[in-house]
Amino acid sequence: MMHPEIATLAELDRALTDGRSLRGLRLQDLDLRGREGELLAHRKIEGLVVLGGRLSPALDAHLRAEGALIFPTDPGLPVNPYRAHLYRPTELYNGLVESGYAATPDAHAYAWSQDPDRRRDAYATLITAIHDDSILDALDELVVRRSVVGVMGGHAERRGTTQYARAAHLGLRLADRGFLVATGGGPGSMEATNLGAFTTNSADLDHALTQLARAPEFADGIDGWALPALRLHHELATDPRTSTRSLGVPTWFYGHEPPNLFGHWIAKFFSNAIREDILLARCDAGIIVLPGAAGTVQEIFQTATHLYYGRSTRQPPLVLVGHEHWTTTIPAWDVLQRLADGRAMSSAIHLVDTVDDALDVVGDPVD
Repeated sequence: MMHPEIATLAELDRALTDGRSLRGLRLQDLDLRGREGELLAHRKIEGLVVLGGRLSPALDAHLRAEGALIFPTDPGLPVNPYRAHLYRPTELYNGLVESGYAATPDAHAYAWSQDPDRRRDAYATLITAIHDDSILDALDELVVRRSVVGVMGGHAERRGTTQYARAAHLGLRLADRGFLVATGGGPGSMEATNLGAFTTNSADLDHALTQLARAPEFADGIDGWALPALRLHHELATDPRTSTRSLGVPTWFYGHEPPNLFGHWIAKFFSNAIREDILLARCDAGIIVLPGAAGTVQEIFQTATHLYYGRSTRQPPLVLVGHEHWTTTIPAWDVLQRLADGRAMSSAIHLVDTVDDALDVVGDPVD
């Protein structure tokens, strides 16, 4: 039996006014104090589950007495494990301007996850699992009925380089075609691609590239790297509720790499293994792989595993960009070809030299 999740007060109001029972509903991360009167009138609500949110002691006691299951919020945690929506970059970087990156929610979450005592704590393990499941649920709601193209690439690509600019223009052109552009959400090629998709025209993108080139890499200091990006985010932002073109899917596992500020939404996970599989599996319109190193190679072969065992004859393309890089510097292409020999995946893998070639392979979204 499906248990409907209610993640907005508008959805709750509809449930309250249509007279149906609250049994089996999941109220996720809602401030219920303004609906206390209506909720106090409901009796025998076994199966109602309240996930986080805010409610008065009187409402808490009433719901429990009538059979509801309450999962309270823990204000001591650096994240809300029951959140119903993805992160916005400005949320993760709150406090950056006033106090620096170390004071941001993103930095606090990473420090909490790396605490040796927390890592051996069953409660902390449960919280991170609930959080990641909540983020997955919100991510799936975002990508439904969207054609998603993933762009993978190295985190070390410096702002101001030709390769960074090419990745950015790739992101812009993919988003202009109607794709939702997804990356691993970090710096380097990932940031460049998210930046391109975040902008809506070449003039704004070229302006952004010029501004960001003054702070080439996060290794020189996260504050100096993030501050110009935050200013550009505010300057270029469109409402993500009406225009979502750019998605970042980073992880606190690599917390030393800060998330970039150019996803309209950020799906950030504690578990990198879950995050990797989720990101790649939801790129239903294809994956473009720019030059990278170990992490990028992992993504190539994780995707290849799905293609290798896939039964469909129409598989989304896996496009490696950079003949010399993927045949000589890191000869992943040779392994891919050997895996694909005689299998359906042979028609899904491509090696091209330019992002223009990659765009030709991906084509346009399918209605």
